[in-house]
Amino acid sequence: MAERLRLKQWLMIAGGAFVVLLLAAAVFWREDIFQTTLDPKTPFQTYRPPAGPNYASDGAWALLSKASDPPGAADVDVFFIYPTAYNGGHDWNAPLDNAQADRDLRQVMLPNYAGPFVRLGRTFAPRYRQASLYSELTLRDDSRDARKFAYGDVLTAFRYWRRHYGGGRPFLIVGVEQGGFLAARLLAEEVAPDADLRGRLVGAYLIDAIVPADAFAPGSAIPACQARQEAGCVVAYAELPQGALLRGREMLDRALVWGPGGELENIGDRAALCVNPLVGAATEAEAPARLNLGAVNATGLEWAARPAFMQRQVSAKCTGGVLWVSPPRSPSLKPSTAWPDHLKVPAYNLFYADLEADASARIAALARRPEPTAAKP
Repeated sequence: MAERLRLKQWLMIAGGAFVVLLLAAAVFWREDIFQTTLDPKTPFQTYRPPAGPNYASDGAWALLSKASDPPGAADVDVFFIYPTAYNGGHDWNAPLDNAQADRDLRQVMLPNYAGPFVRLGRTFAPRYRQASLYSELTLRDDSRDARKFAYGDVLTAFRYWRRHYGGGRPFLIVGVEQGGFLAARLLAEEVAPDADLRGRLVGAYLIDAIVPADAFAPGSAIPACQARQEAGCVVAYAELPQGALLRGREMLDRALVWGPGGELENIGDRAALCVNPLVGAATEAEAPARLNLGAVNATGLEWAARPAFMQRQVSAKCTGGVLWVSPPRSPSLKPSTAWPDHLKVPAYNLFYADLEADASARIAALARRPEPTAAKP
């Protein structure tokens, strides 16, 4: 009897230890497990993408302000490219009717990141076959092809907006995370070479996106913003919590940027652009929390409802191409612990009111510009 009892106890201990080891292994290899479940396991060359959008249809736009709609505070259009909402699995690029991605878009991405701009003018956010979250976790050629494929939809939507909705008005381009990555190419290939578009560009916001600083150097067709009173410039930053140095190095090491001909290349030794959203300038001076006009957690908020601003939540400083942000004071501004969610943009916006004020100031700056003088015959 005693031997059987000891055997039973030993089996219980061994079983408990096995469970603990399994749990430890799941935690240790959870990223590998997660990536494996999201890998389409089909080469992009033989992959059949989902059906594409028809931008003549209202349903092809996540946000669509018609030409007959009254503008917001100013006669300005906002072209908004939303961040990654589709995790992956069967597809390299998101089907337009994916329910989970659409739910994230409606409840999280638009309220927190399109929200700062919707009161400034008409807003146009095209649905596009975004590259999956999985494609951002690997540097395989398949993932690069998926990102280039996503740009095709954004380019088509932008040209459709210009022909059918733009009406020669001033405009902003706002891209968040993957959207910012795609917007960088849109600026380089569509806006920068076109004098009319450059003259109407209020500003571009590449939020939570890594872009090379030399592409927006002083004297460029579209330079980085040096002051909040400028128009026609770029605000770009990729934020991380203070002290997350390893994450910062990994983020920059894995960053892909657009090269000549629309190819993707590692950013390498090129510096990343960082424009501090608290001051609207490319500076390495620390911006104290007293300048923070308002952070917001708008997740789940009714669309277009104005959220309550939480002021003085964070300080921010650009160093080494990264925007290092102090821990926010409010518990509603804490990152999700869910594995897929922490790889996406946060479900809150630490600079919501700052971006709104920044864009408003640049709209006013563009309005103050003298009209171009017509050339004499």
